[in-house]
Amino acid sequence: MNDSLPEEVLGFLRRRALAAPDEVPAAQTLAGGVSSDIWRVDLRSGPVCVKRALPRLRVAQLWEAPVERNAFERRWMETAVQAVPGIAPRVLAHDDAGFFAMEYLDGTRYRLWKEELHAGRADPETARAVGQRLVRVHAATARREDIARVFATDNSFHAIRLEPYLLASARAHPELAPALRALAERTARTRLALVHGDVSPKNILIGPSGPVFLDAECAWYGDPAFDLAFVLNHLLLKCLWTPRAAAAFLACFDALAGDYLRGVSWEARAVLESRAASLLPGLLLARVDGKSPVEYLQADSDKERVRRVARELLLAPPARLDQVRSTWQRS
Repeated sequence: MNDSLPEEVLGFLRRRALAAPDEVPAAQTLAGGVSSDIWRVDLRSGPVCVKRALPRLRVAQLWEAPVERNAFERRWMETAVQAVPGIAPRVLAHDDAGFFAMEYLDGTRYRLWKEELHAGRADPETARAVGQRLVRVHAATARREDIARVFATDNSFHAIRLEPYLLASARAHPELAPALRALAERTARTRLALVHGDVSPKNILIGPSGPVFLDAECAWYGDPAFDLAFVLNHLLLKCLWTPRAAAAFLACFDALAGDYLRGVSWEARAVLESRAASLLPGLLLARVDGKSPVEYLQADSDKERVRRVARELLLAPPARLDQVRSTWQRS
């Protein structure tokens, strides 16, 4: 806990009365992924987490995104906890310079879901709880014009999700470009509920009272099927990361999808499932050939397996999620 805290971060904490005027707290730079700077700051009142969005993401390809997403992440957290208490850390303070502070969640009590899955600890009940919490946020915000106005982040979502995932993959695979562009266009024009945009195991803590969602930088009022497809995509890819737990990952896939779909109330479940199922192969391909490939797929054979399944399903779009899972399992 001896990292140098940037002056602008300390100034933010003092302006918001989280730090006393004479306080120079110890700090630690945390792993913030590719998109943000994050610090743990040990204040006299206890530890807090401070986050600032980066204008250029830390990836091999050029990937720029609006820093205003920081404010929408904070608003997602505040909105989501009204629907599902405890689903996100409590926001403590924010300002217009791109910072916000939230409660620090101790790693001794909160386990990162990604690490649990990598270790082969794939509990369907955890997956079920993720699906249940996610659909409650979507249901509570569905067809809400007031929330739609607050989260009109179409340009940001295009820059952070649709362009680097689906459209970048379309450039890499011209024969699949019409299908991938059509998925991007359909997703962009579907505005039904508040979307997190990055529901990934690396952004979910398993705590004493259930899953806690982090990193809502992609928050957008749009298609809730995106969130469902995004998290299910990770459960499929984990089969290649920890093959011995593949059957358990597929059980988690079924549990999460089943409980999520049972909670859909704002539209016909089959309609939402069809959008999620047809989008999922595009997201599979994006994690190999988009701008943000998953770091744990290194073997050419694994990448080719993803491409093969994605190509089959993009050319013959499935209407049900179990069709995606079965095709993946069969491959």
